[in-house]
Amino acid sequence: MLDKKFSPERQTAFAARYEAQKIAFGPVVFQCVRYAWKRGMLQALADTGHSGLTIADMAASGRWTEYALKVALESCLSAGVVSLRDGAYVLDKVGFCMLTDSITQVNLDFMHDVCYQGLFDLDRSLDAEQPLGLAALGDWPTLYQGLSALSEPAKGSWFAFDHHYSDTSFPEIFPDVFATAPRRIMDIGANTGKFASAALAYHAGVELHLVDLERQLAVADRTLTDAGVRERAHLHTCDLLDDAAPLPAGMDLIWMSQFLSCFSEPAIASILRRVAQALGPNGQVLIMDTFWDRQQYDIAAYCLINTSPYFTAMASGNSKIYQSTDYIRLAQAAGLELLTTRDGIGYCHSLLRFGRTGAHSD
Repeated sequence: MLDKKFSPERQTAFAARYEAQKIAFGPVVFQCVRYAWKRGMLQALADTGHSGLTIADMAASGRWTEYALKVALESCLSAGVVSLRDGAYVLDKVGFCMLTDSITQVNLDFMHDVCYQGLFDLDRSLDAEQPLGLAALGDWPTLYQGLSALSEPAKGSWFAFDHHYSDTSFPEIFPDVFATAPRRIMDIGANTGKFASAALAYHAGVELHLVDLERQLAVADRTLTDAGVRERAHLHTCDLLDDAAPLPAGMDLIWMSQFLSCFSEPAIASILRRVAQALGPNGQVLIMDTFWDRQQYDIAAYCLINTSPYFTAMASGNSKIYQSTDYIRLAQAAGLELLTTRDGIGYCHSLLRFGRTGAHSD
């Protein structure tokens, strides 16, 4: 059983109480810090270096009122984003991260533009195991039906979030993908076709079978066409939630990246069962995902754990960021055995390789 603790070993009761208040006022701090970032307050402080600026200095520019400055910057002060020295505000280390760290910016935009309003309904969503917060973005049963139809800025922030994490992993994994010299590869959950396009460009002798919803495949079709590799790609429209929907058979390799986390455990079990049936002789399955239990650093585990409520309130209502042991257990029940595991891919990905149970024993 995994043991994990995010709090200091000898945390005092007073310190714990302070941390509890940070949780209670978390939404307020989030919005104030975001406002200071988006409206240029933090950048103005960064431009002055260690000398800082007073409220009167900043108000004199005409960009902000004294009232807005006081409300936003005092909240930033409480969060360690800025410090106050001799009456002047100075950018602190957390504020520097806000201005320069792409992961921080992508996460903040994603939480604000995609999740924030819908998370108000997290309690109802958890109780019903339905994405009831999704109504804040549109009228779809799950986010995946409406993904390509999202309005801005939600659409841009969703894809920036998705691609920022996955794109850092793609350059590293193609040797793993082609390690067994597969000729027929199936990409389940093809999304915009970025992986399929890159894989087809990487190896001229392979053909890709893309499986996804019709709307997503339409986007992938354009991506593949623009990349000049469409002739070696085959598109298969499929609702993976339909337990009776089969997958194309005879695959040398089946690839799933950040895909199974979009589904509940019963749905994952169904998908893995059909995946096992779709494998050709000696075929293998590669699953790349972000498992919070396989992270080297607490910062990654923290971000991943707190992405799960997005899946509850906005995406599907019953999926999450899983532990790797969940996938392994469900794969074994589907007749697949774990062959290898590789961690440390990109920012926070791991790669699990499976084969049919017993197929690779001597």
